[in-house]
Amino acid sequence: MHKKHLLLAIMVTAVWGLNFPVTKLGLVDIDALLLTALRFALAALPWVFFVERPRIAFRWLAAYGLIFGVAMWALINQGIAWGVPPGTASLLIQCSAFFTLGWGVIFFRERLGRPQLLGALLAAAGLLGIVLCSPGDASRAGLALVIGSAMAWSVGNVIIKVSKVREIFAFVVWASLFPPIPLMLLTWTLHGSAPFIALPAQLNTMTLVSLAFQVYAATHFSYWGWNLLLREYPISRVAPLSLLIPVFGIFSSMAILGQHPSPAEWGLILLVLAAIVLGSGYLQGLLSRRRARIA
Repeated sequence: MHKKHLLLAIMVTAVWGLNFPVTKLGLVDIDALLLTALRFALAALPWVFFVERPRIAFRWLAAYGLIFGVAMWALINQGIAWGVPPGTASLLIQCSAFFTLGWGVIFFRERLGRPQLLGALLAAAGLLGIVLCSPGDASRAGLALVIGSAMAWSVGNVIIKVSKVREIFAFVVWASLFPPIPLMLLTWTLHGSAPFIALPAQLNTMTLVSLAFQVYAATHFSYWGWNLLLREYPISRVAPLSLLIPVFGIFSSMAILGQHPSPAEWGLILLVLAAIVLGSGYLQGLLSRRRARIA
């Protein structure tokens, strides 16, 4: 990977990690689904009037937008609202690597090696420990939502590759058109008009700063950068870099929210990180390249 792309990857993962505690600040007042709808409405408007639609099939825009907004970020935000610590959420979303491996087995008849199988078992053990350590049913339900969002992210990554999109920023902007209306309808169905009536009074400085960060840093910049990397490099080379997200997420949550994992939670976090490194084949790739250089 070129140095400029490696630097871009580090910047993207840092913004995404920081986005988890920043999102938590926005969720203090606003309903989780409504906040997600606002995020994608602002990510799409008014930019769609100035950015030409990417030259790909309409179905890919709709599919990515709904998966990205409704099936991924709405679940993450609701999970955090139900008590999942932002740092933990930033870790669990990395389980998308194992779902991606699963899609390869199901749809492309790929075979998993021993490192992938061992990594999956270690990740399952770590996730089970995190669930058992969670305080109460609400946060456990939130954990299930965040794990579901990880599955959605793996599907979104596949769509990026299959669609062969080249206009990355335009793709993010136009795909952002699709989540707001379903999210607003879902908010109304679950909570009625109360979240909409309360919204004007809830748009304080902290909420607006949180929303602006989610839109312009975590959505426009970060997904442009990430999708550009997916366009230029194989998924197997880009995906391991997402391991930096929970590192930034956990430590920024400690700094911003004062949420410090217990010693047992640190052990489980390290177990899941080790599982993801092993399962992604990152270490195997490093060893193979080192052997090639020696040879």
